[in-house]
Amino acid sequence: MPALASHRKPRSTRPTSPAVGVTTAALAGVTLLSGQSAGAAPAPPKPTVEEVQKKVDDLYRQAGTATQEYNRSKESTDTQRRKVQTMLDEAAKRAEDINETRRSLGTFAAAQYRTGAVSPTAALIFADSPQSYFDQSQLMDRMTARQRNVVTEYESERAAAAKQRAEATKSLQSLTESQKALRTSKKAVQDKLAEARDLLSRLTAEEKARLAELERKRAAEARRKAEEQARKEAAEAERRRQEEAAREREAQQPTTPTPTPTPTPDPPASGGGTYAAKAEKALAFARSQIGKPYVWGATGPSSYDCSGLTQAAWKAAGVDLPRTTWDQVKVGSRVATENLLPGDLVFFYDDISHVGIYIGGGKMIHAPKPGAFVREESIYYMPIYGSVRPA
Repeated sequence: MPALASHRKPRSTRPTSPAVGVTTAALAGVTLLSGQSAGAAPAPPKPTVEEVQKKVDDLYRQAGTATQEYNRSKESTDTQRRKVQTMLDEAAKRAEDINETRRSLGTFAAAQYRTGAVSPTAALIFADSPQSYFDQSQLMDRMTARQRNVVTEYESERAAAAKQRAEATKSLQSLTESQKALRTSKKAVQDKLAEARDLLSRLTAEEKARLAELERKRAAEARRKAEEQARKEAAEAERRRQEEAAREREAQQPTTPTPTPTPTPDPPASGGGTYAAKAEKALAFARSQIGKPYVWGATGPSSYDCSGLTQAAWKAAGVDLPRTTWDQVKVGSRVATENLLPGDLVFFYDDISHVGIYIGGGKMIHAPKPGAFVREESIYYMPIYGSVRPA
């Protein structure tokens, strides 16, 4: 008897390769994304407020350095421009002299053309009389000598004009180079200030408040040091006053054979001397500029940069200072910080990119930086490079 067929349907066999392919592709995609995430550079961390403060301070210092470069380039450009203008004026005058000499030569040439070339024998034959011949011959000799002088003068003027043209060309090249340096310095200042503004604009309100608090703390510390300096100066002034009073008392007493000790000399210009008088004029000018804005490259009267202010202040006292901090620091005599007197110039940073005028008590008047105004401030707000007494 034949076997009965099974009523169960055979299980259909489903292909497994597509599922495996999808799974593999998905895993590959995850692996690829994971690899990309691991290989991508992480976003740089946002700088702290302290780091922003340090960076902005450094940018302002660099802008100050670039400003001094600009000032030096502008001074050089102005000097070259004046020199070129003077040479052009002289060249115009020399050209007029050459033209006058050329007209004289033209007159001689025309006269020679009219008379023609006549031999001495023919001139004697056709002369009205021998005396007339000799008179005309002597006149022509004198005319020939004058012509020679004019020709010599003409050649000399031409040579001088050629030399002057070469010098003018060289000066124009120097002027072009100075103008290029001026543009480069100007762009450097603008770039540094733009970068500082960009950094500050990214701060949140809370971060700006934190930055302002840091600035207040720094200013308070600078004031503390200035007050300490003021106390020292007051103590020294009192010591000198007492010594002077003691000398006056001794001078009023009868002379005794006992020798008196040699008094300690006062520091130069500590009283109403010439320097003190000049310094007072410079400080009076500087005080009258308080509140005016800092503008890089400015020398007044409505705005100043740091060295423009010190230059203008001492000019009011009859003392001419150079334009840049780098040249001002070379003027006069060096002074230690503890020996500062009102009117002395105090320089800051290792690159000598800032300067203020000392008023006493550890303070100065200066034009600080873009966005600020001429003001009084502690000399300890910035790192001191050194000081000079300019007169």
